[in-house]
Amino acid sequence: MKTFMQKPEEVKRKWYIIDADGLILGRLATKIASMLRGKTKPEFTPHVDMADEIVIINAAKICVTGKKTNDKKYQSYSGYPSGRKEINLKKLLETKPEEVIRKAVKGMLPNNTVGRSMMKKLKIYESNEHPHKAQNPQELKI
Repeated sequence: MKTFMQKPEEVKRKWYIIDADGLILGRLATKIASMLRGKTKPEFTPHVDMADEIVIINAAKICVTGKKTNDKKYQSYSGYPSGRKEINLKKLLETKPEEVIRKAVKGMLPNNTVGRSMMKKLKIYESNEHPHKAQNPQELKI
């Protein structure tokens, strides 16, 4: 018996919508990452982009446990001397709440071209409104 390998042109993609209101960041990110990898599908193939299109709404209403709002820090470095910037989770949620979910999911995906193409299928919106109503996304409860 031969092992089944999914071809990229045979992948069937579905649209899902997730309401992040009151959900815990890490638990939501793991579910999204496994859906983007395609691990929820029976024909999962690791080297093929099997991602479903995922729309996340109400990203500003995400929750974290413990003291992470003040203690968790995101760092970036420009490459220049003293070019390190640091921002905590509370400030990032106030300014760019979409980036919090995007960074959490990106860290759980492969760091290669397949992972980058999976991230393109993730759409995150701060409020309840999104421009993907024509695709009729299925609501997904987490």
